[in-house]
Amino acid sequence: MPNIKSSKKRVLQSEKRRIRNYSRKSDVKTAVKKVLDAVEKNDAASVKELLSSAQAKLARAQGKGLFHKNTVARKMSRLAKKVKAMGAPKA
Repeated sequence: MPNIKSSKKRVLQSEKRRIRNYSRKSDVKTAVKKVLDAVEKNDAASVKELLSSAQAKLARAQGKGLFHKNTVARKMSRLAKKVKAMGAPKA
């Protein structure tokens, strides 16, 4: 533990941010997993709503600096692609 007052404060702030970031990251992962599960089960009724929710959480995480913008774009694109392929007939 540091001795300097400002260093002590930084330690506390870093810990708060670490916990908050962990929670947000976990929330995003859960949202993405729900979309993928719905796609796997061919649950067309809920997949659109889940996709919208997951994209909103990804965008918010990007805005907070949790993920790089290209990472978020890639994840959103892959999710949308899987949802769109779900509606198409399989040959």
